[in-house]
Amino acid sequence: MRWRQVLTGVCDAFAGRFGRVEPRRAAAVFVTGLLADIEVKTCWQLAEQAGYGRPDAMQRLLYRAKWDADAVRDDVRQVVVDRLGDPDGVLVVDETGDLKKGVHTVGVQRQYTGTAGRIENAQVGVFLAYASRHGHTLIDRRVYLPKSWTDDRQRCEQSGVPDDVAFATRSELADDMITAAVKALVPARWVAADEAYGNNTRLRGELRKLRLGYVLAVSRDHLVPIDGGKTRCRADRLAADLPATAWTRRSAGNGSKGPRFYDWAWLADVGADGDPDDDGRHSLLIRRNNTTGELAFYRCWTPGPATLAQLVRVAGVRWAVEESFQAGKGQVGLDQHQVRRWTSWHRFTTLALAALAVLAICAADARTADRHSQPDMIELTVNEIRRLINVLLIQPARSIAYRLRWSNWRRRHQACAKRAHYARRLNLEFPP
Repeated sequence: MRWRQVLTGVCDAFAGRFGRVEPRRAAAVFVTGLLADIEVKTCWQLAEQAGYGRPDAMQRLLYRAKWDADAVRDDVRQVVVDRLGDPDGVLVVDETGDLKKGVHTVGVQRQYTGTAGRIENAQVGVFLAYASRHGHTLIDRRVYLPKSWTDDRQRCEQSGVPDDVAFATRSELADDMITAAVKALVPARWVAADEAYGNNTRLRGELRKLRLGYVLAVSRDHLVPIDGGKTRCRADRLAADLPATAWTRRSAGNGSKGPRFYDWAWLADVGADGDPDDDGRHSLLIRRNNTTGELAFYRCWTPGPATLAQLVRVAGVRWAVEESFQAGKGQVGLDQHQVRRWTSWHRFTTLALAALAVLAICAADARTADRHSQPDMIELTVNEIRRLINVLLIQPARSIAYRLRWSNWRRRHQACAKRAHYARRLNLEFPP
């Protein structure tokens, strides 16, 4: 079956990164387990799903086994590019947060995260997605370390953060991933991102150096050079002064409920954003919700001529990263890692990207196969593909004796953890 070949092919792509056969097999089983229909995808559950008697092999894979997560990431990215690559591809950057308790998980602190929509105790990861006409998926990741971490080297050492890792803003992490993708010859012509990244002047400048066109959301108070760069005007003020004839209705792509139509206005010739000798084309794109009237603003740049239709398409493609986050968390447990250390986070997340790549490639193959053969059904979705993979490919162990052994193991392990927690709490309350 083609899907089995895809799963095997993705795992084989990075098999050579493991010097020993045990972690190599464990990695393949780990990726398969992330695709399995289990409630929580931690080392315990993945080991049980695979038929192991204990979680040691999975825990060793994330903690102590010798392998380079970044090298595996490179292999997974190449597999994605080989199947989904397109010269008109779009790199989409965004972040997502995982709510955490305590202070020991790498990168955790009280900070704003869009996952909760407010300031919470959370860990934030910055991700890069690749989107083309063939499909989309996540291809890179960075954990964000606040200054409260990078300024405390002892804390970093306890969590396994390398000594050469210094503080970097989320925009700098995004630039690092985009630059790495360009060096790896990922076929992309565009970059898209939300306001958190579009408002960053340095990131926009770095993208121009890479000769990547961009459609980056900016805030309503973003200052736009006009009159040949002599003056600057707020983006929302420019929108308010536009005549009715400046707006045109276009679709930003198809959504789950049909085409996503908005009203668009395009100021196709605004002043340079930085270097006045830049030979590219600067513009401001404005989107208006035709129901609520809500406005969104995009700072755009292209190394050569571009059309409104192209810019609108790229603005709409930005939602691919949101869909990838939803699939990553809902289908392969991207947010279910129960790890604290730097190395373990990168390893778990990399294997989750591999599992997500399997689903993205299978979805692309299904669209190609079903384009003319199933007019009375929708295309196979990532969610449905994972369900079918479980039914057709994954055979979990389900004997009663096996389940009872795992139940006993969990209860003993949890009893040990309970005793340790009680002892720690009593020592804090009544120190010797």
